[in-house]
Amino acid sequence: MKRYTTSRLAGALLCALLTATTASAQQPAPQSMDEVVQRICAQEAITLRVLKGFHPVAETYIQELKADEDLGSVPSTDHYFLGKIDLSKGVTVDSFIPEPRHRFKLPKFKNFFNITLLPRGFAQMMIIDGEGFNPATYDFEFVKREFVGDVRTLVFNVKAKKNSGTGRFIGRIWAEDHDFNIVRFNGTYGPAPKGSFYLHFDSWRVNTGPDLWMPYALYVEESDLPYAMGRKKMIFKSQTRFWGYDAKVNPEEGIFTSLYVDLNAAQDKAATADASPLEGLRQWQAQAEDNILSRMQKAALLAPAGEVEKVLETVVNNLIVTNNLDIQPDVHCRVLLTSPIESFTVGHSIVISRGLLDTLPDEASLAAVMAHELAHIALGHKLDTKFSFTDRMQFQDTEALQNLIFARPDKEETEADDKAMELLAASPYKDKLASPGLFLRALAARSSSMPGLTHPLFGGRMADTSAVLRMKKLMDTAPELKIRALDQTAALPLGGRIKVDPWTDEVKLLRSRTVPLLSAREKMQFEVAPIFINLTRIKVPEEPGKEPAKDTVQKSGGSGGNQ
Repeated sequence: MKRYTTSRLAGALLCALLTATTASAQQPAPQSMDEVVQRICAQEAITLRVLKGFHPVAETYIQELKADEDLGSVPSTDHYFLGKIDLSKGVTVDSFIPEPRHRFKLPKFKNFFNITLLPRGFAQMMIIDGEGFNPATYDFEFVKREFVGDVRTLVFNVKAKKNSGTGRFIGRIWAEDHDFNIVRFNGTYGPAPKGSFYLHFDSWRVNTGPDLWMPYALYVEESDLPYAMGRKKMIFKSQTRFWGYDAKVNPEEGIFTSLYVDLNAAQDKAATADASPLEGLRQWQAQAEDNILSRMQKAALLAPAGEVEKVLETVVNNLIVTNNLDIQPDVHCRVLLTSPIESFTVGHSIVISRGLLDTLPDEASLAAVMAHELAHIALGHKLDTKFSFTDRMQFQDTEALQNLIFARPDKEETEADDKAMELLAASPYKDKLASPGLFLRALAARSSSMPGLTHPLFGGRMADTSAVLRMKKLMDTAPELKIRALDQTAALPLGGRIKVDPWTDEVKLLRSRTVPLLSAREKMQFEVAPIFINLTRIKVPEEPGKEPAKDTVQKSGGSGGNQ
């Protein structure tokens, strides 16, 4: 099945998994809750073994909070981490972020965020217990059945038995009722060794293949965590997201298995196919662009083109058509999978980060961002063609931020701002520019307290220390920013618009309802929010003649909410 194609190593692991779980699916339905617990623990052991063969990307974004009389709390500072996880030998993380920009070097976080000093760090919250999640170590109390999205689950309270050691999970688990995979767990670890502590978290998994549920995201929140050295208590919240499970060595892997050359159709077109100097220049530039985009996608930093990119290209085409621009080759759009707010161009491709797409309030604001990047292309601001040499792409994935930098000189940014204003003035968005102006005002107001979110990974900054560095004219003509007004939405929370398939890295638009605000405390502009996912199962075609799967918990007993 194309969706689950993997590299050789991942493929072998997946085959082993499918063999084991197929046998599990053929087992008779459990007759008691004790049997259900045994199946849950067995499936969790399989999931852990499978995870040890993958090296997903992990992104953690943390916001420290301070009290606010009207908003309840607002970010006072933030911290950002991006790395690759390896569970094959415990929990290790290889950072993408070069040392000068590493945000976990602040003194008050010296020990708090060092994953080697805190065994159950953010990455480790993707698993429940790497050593002994079984009935011999834990007590399980059945609570109820509950639908989580479209998936019916069995809910248990879980607590480690006495004298079972430190750092054991305590909390609640949700296990889907077909194959008994854990799809959510909420709680903390304990007891903590002397002088350390554990965080409270809510960890979610999603179905990425037949009987394969992989860690997707987790939310952490603490309201009374003590600082080191007797300081005041810390209030913070964070999100950690995982993706890049099926990152391939080559996006076109397998192409040679179906290679076919029609020798009779091959013709010598040398007399008519030579490129002119201008065509040669454009092809050379396009080669640099292709090299960069392919390398970023291979590193699981860039989403493959899909439905969201088509939406973005529609906005760009609106700008092109209404301004009578003739740009060759065509302009395309791509989504950077990370949270820091940024956009930049790679040749004729406009790249916009997931975090920026999440927080933009409407299409007009998106158009303003796209107009600035389109202006770079229309003005002929070129990509450095040193990237046309493929040897420059031969670096480790985690070295991408050191080798690929797309920030532009201030002169080009100013020229693009002026050109973008011209493009917007002739566009369908010309009467809606108050909205992007308000977004920039909100970004300026929060930029000093959110350096981790406003510091770009690849491109240039949009705002810095309470000042907007891009499209400032829009901000200057925008209405007054009213943070506490319910009828004004200048920016959205993180995670409110885009979801990422952790297996394929494809991005999709969230289909969420519009909910009226009750108070200004619910606006959460640029803020981290709790995670709630509408869980669904991947639909796998039934084999011919095979009976549909039956409810495997109909005899297991128990009752309770949302049946």
